[in-house]
Amino acid sequence: MSNTFDVVVVGSGSAGMMAALRAADHGLRVLMVEKAHKYGGTSATSGGGIWMPNHGLTETTDSRDQALQYIAAVSRGAVRRDRQEAYVDTCPLVVRYLTEVGVKLYVLIGYTDYYPALPGAREDRSVLTVAMDGGELGDEFHTMREQFPRFKLFNRYAFDIDQLYSISTRAKGWQWVALKMITRYWLDRDWRKKTQRDRRLTMGAALIGGLRKALIARNVPLWLGTGLEQLIVNEGRVTGVELSRFGRRFKVEARHGVVIASGGFEWNQSLRDKYMEFPTVAKWSTTPEEGNKGEATIAGQAIGAATEFMNCAWWAPTMLMPIESFSNMESSHQAIFDVGRPHSICVNRNGVRFGDEACGYDQFGINMLNDHRATGANLPCWAVFDTNHRNKFTCGGILPPPLMPDSKIPPSWWDHYIFKADSIAALAGKIGINPAALVATVERFNGFSKAGVDTDFGRGGNSYDRFFGDPSVTPNPCLGEIATGPFYAVPINLGDLGTKGGLKTDARGRVLDLADRPIPGLYAAGNASGAVWGDAYPGSGGTIGPAMVFGYLAAEDIAQRKNSSASNNLEAVLATPS
Repeated sequence: MSNTFDVVVVGSGSAGMMAALRAADHGLRVLMVEKAHKYGGTSATSGGGIWMPNHGLTETTDSRDQALQYIAAVSRGAVRRDRQEAYVDTCPLVVRYLTEVGVKLYVLIGYTDYYPALPGAREDRSVLTVAMDGGELGDEFHTMREQFPRFKLFNRYAFDIDQLYSISTRAKGWQWVALKMITRYWLDRDWRKKTQRDRRLTMGAALIGGLRKALIARNVPLWLGTGLEQLIVNEGRVTGVELSRFGRRFKVEARHGVVIASGGFEWNQSLRDKYMEFPTVAKWSTTPEEGNKGEATIAGQAIGAATEFMNCAWWAPTMLMPIESFSNMESSHQAIFDVGRPHSICVNRNGVRFGDEACGYDQFGINMLNDHRATGANLPCWAVFDTNHRNKFTCGGILPPPLMPDSKIPPSWWDHYIFKADSIAALAGKIGINPAALVATVERFNGFSKAGVDTDFGRGGNSYDRFFGDPSVTPNPCLGEIATGPFYAVPINLGDLGTKGGLKTDARGRVLDLADRPIPGLYAAGNASGAVWGDAYPGSGGTIGPAMVFGYLAAEDIAQRKNSSASNNLEAVLATPS
């Protein structure tokens, strides 16, 4: 083999970068490869939350036992206690390590776990990265994957989480927040001469920026546009990878381990069709288009690796909309928090609500699946809302009138992507729902709104729901009558933030074979591996948290085995007679 490294890491998201960084700090020679022409993966385009129980960043009463109690209550499926314990035990180590390498973190106080009623839930486990100056990355700023428009004002000015919350809810002073963002951008004249892209990295981009800066300081190479073709096995051990770049295939030796951190398979329609219970469309995903196709999972299966949770995804409600600047193209927009805002409901195609619309987005998707299993009338469902909602909140890619008045919505969108009518009955007719059923559902919901209690599904009855409610709406900030015309509807798809299934691993991140035995030399982390809590989503950062923890643990195991092997070899040499 012409290229030799100690460790090869496949993928450049948070899992891969953590594995590469920790391995480098153990003195190992590391190579990172990324099939895309930009690095950062889904992590760079995400909100960047890291779910870290017992993180130690602030004074907290959180504990190992409390975290495990909550995880046990949340988890679904054939999860393993040893992996969950390894995760909780390693969280404070990873947080400390991130701080040591220069990634600045803070705790999003008050943002509750996604199931606040379950035992062990808390409001201080989601950790975020402080915004950073992308100019610190030098030329590598330009090869980082860029944030989606949903995390930028006017697709230009980078939000942090506080700014996003202020502007999206039109909280008091939101105009001043937006003005400061815009002013800061245009006063940065020297940077504007280089690029229109905002140099300020926030949320997931800040996390990836901080990790990449640390890797640059350690001279860890990153080969972009380089995809995994297959794993190389010698005498039962993974000893390298076969890669491809611009059609050329070549081999790289990995003396001590290969770490698969290349994401899930959400953009592989054939794998979706094979494993998902109901038909779901890759285009509904909100991860980078045509990105994660599961090549590494397929390569692992080819050498006998086991998989788990392949029928599961990190569900999220989405809607398809045309891309205004590109003819005949659509993109998927998140409606994660929009579906639970006041003055709106979600109904199946029978015109019936099927759950608490303000719940966590993964649970919303599970509710869609459960309803479709029972009725066959979901996937997609419909968000129905009135003018009060329309005037104040987004709905997927449909922005409020100050930014997108009805008069500015292209004519081709009406009655295809967004529907409008002067009455609920007329709206029902347009979207193919029995008018009497939808009218009855809206009237029942309006009664809940007046009373302040949703006796069907408890919407607004917990701290997570209320975090995204509107305090000006009383007595329940998550309800609000649907009574002011005209009325609107948009179709809501079962989208995702990636898949939860992948290579089966143990508590050290080692990939297991079909007999649950570790495959020597092969590790996996992030969405390339099965989710540590199965078909569940405990809190904000429930994807990135385990990705980084098991990337860290994989590097630890590789370093320990390398050192143990070196020690054994030395002992053998010393024991050999001269």
